Amino acid sequence: MHGGRALPYLLIAPATFFLAVLFLVPLAQTVALAFQADGAWSFANFSTMADDLNFHDAVVNSFRLVAVAVPVQFCLALGMAMMLRHVRRGRDILLWIWSIPLGVSDLAAGVVWLAILTDHGYLNSVLFHLGVIDEPTSWLTYETPVALFFAVAVAEIWRATAIVLLILVAGVQVLPKEYGEAAAVFGASPWRGFVSVTLPLLKPSIQTALILRTVLAFEAFAVVLAIGGNNFPVLVSEAYHWQHFNQDTGVAAAYAMVVMVISIAATLVYLAVLRTPPGQRA
Repeated sequence: MHGGRALPYLLIAPATFFLAVLFLVPLAQTVALAFQADGAWSFANFSTMADDLNFHDAVVNSFRLVAVAVPVQFCLALGMAMMLRHVRRGRDILLWIWSIPLGVSDLAAGVVWLAILTDHGYLNSVLFHLGVIDEPTSWLTYETPVALFFAVAVAEIWRATAIVLLILVAGVQVLPKEYGEAAAVFGASPWRGFVSVTLPLLKPSIQTALILRTVLAFEAFAVVLAIGGNNFPVLVSEAYHWQHFNQDTGVAAAYAMVVMVISIAATLVYLAVLRTPPGQRA
């Protein structure tokens, strides 16, 4: 009996050890680096970070990117998941096509969109041949901050919407059909059934998808760096610059701590707002 009780713990022991070595240990080292300067514990690295010329822009850009990309990705993924629910033939092929961006690395996706949006890229070529523009237009410079922001947002939306889609599709597949059928019997319209039945039952999947996508959006790096470079600083890219170019691991760790705190706060908000009472779970 005692051996049977210990079996679950023995099974999760390798994963626990893996997380402890590859997550908790680096996390502890990062915290130590962030709060140490010249061999003493202090907030000097955070003070240097706050005085960084790009710090304010990095914070604003990171939050703007999350505020635009995550809701758009969620709405697109939810609509696509509901469409797939009613597709009978070719469903797997359609899902595979929509999931193709998952097979593209972040940097490759950024380079692809850079080739599309650069001065002599595909977008300018098409617009020029259609007579919309008379000469190549710069979309990705510090002089066009709005266009640059939307270029990064569109690239990030294209690259990562499939993550949200797959989570929602998995949740839709396990929804009990009886609830929807009962709502239809009692005269509920399709929209009413979607709002009152489907969305509440899908809340656990929505919570997981939003937490994962929001955390990853705050960690956006390669796509942003490829398209925006130094013209579009975000928190993670600033951490990279302080580590790689300035050789200052303390300030880089301070940036990493800010990203971690923001991610944890966002996760707690989602857990509280989208909490599903046990009695209402499917």
